Amino acid sequence: KVIAIVLMLFFIRSLMDLVISKMDPKTGKGKSVLSLVSSAKSYILVVVGFFWVLSAVGVNVSTIFAGVGVVALIVGFGAQSLVEDLVTGLFLVFEDDFNVGDIIEVNGFRGWVRNIGIRTTTVEDVGRNRKIINNSDLRNILNRSSTTSVAWTDVSVAYDTDLDAVEEMMKTVLPRIKRRYPGIFIGYIQYAGVQSLDQSGMSLRVTAEVEEQNIYTAPRILNKELKQALDRNGIEIPYPQIVVRSPKESNER
Repeated sequence: KVIAIVLMLFFIRSLMDLVISKMDPKTGKGKSVLSLVSSAKSYILVVVGFFWVLSAVGVNVSTIFAGVGVVALIVGFGAQSLVEDLVTGLFLVFEDDFNVGDIIEVNGFRGWVRNIGIRTTTVEDVGRNRKIINNSDLRNILNRSSTTSVAWTDVSVAYDTDLDAVEEMMKTVLPRIKRRYPGIFIGYIQYAGVQSLDQSGMSLRVTAEVEEQNIYTAPRILNKELKQALDRNGIEIPYPQIVVRSPKESNER
């Protein structure tokens, strides 16, 4: 009987894994629920299997359930963190604070939510480093996918640059960039003006509305496109210059 029960549980688990692998939720909420179910199935099967085996070998399971209250009270004091992780995991999914696929920042770690388990949540950064966080430790979370983000870049030009000419150039160049990269720039691209006056030139800022996942890609594209546009229009990007005088020239002075 015990062997038959174990084989049955393995069959049920394999069947559940097959069903889960065939499911492809389109929303983050659906992916989160599926992730939680996938994580919980092993715990549920172990508990069910344990009592099923005890019943098969002649143990009075009802007596065990009668004493569960006392045992649970004793174990609860030693497993408060585990219980907190389990409860928090359920609230995370049903309160919809974030879902699988969202980009969040927690305790200075920023990345994509790859899995929400019954006890832990897995977050992966751009370097594919995965951080596994106990659900009870998920506090002060910043969900960066809940709204669009703003990417920006600063481009330096020489002090003798005609700013009016630069603004006219931006009116032509920025819409062209948006048309060329529609999957990156989902909203506006605008020239914000002179950001700062530096030692060798003026810094001009350009901002763009993007999805959080493109917050680093967008500035790189803007840098490339703006550099090429400045070159085409003969606008100089300043660079540090050092004046070196020969000893003879210094003596003559």
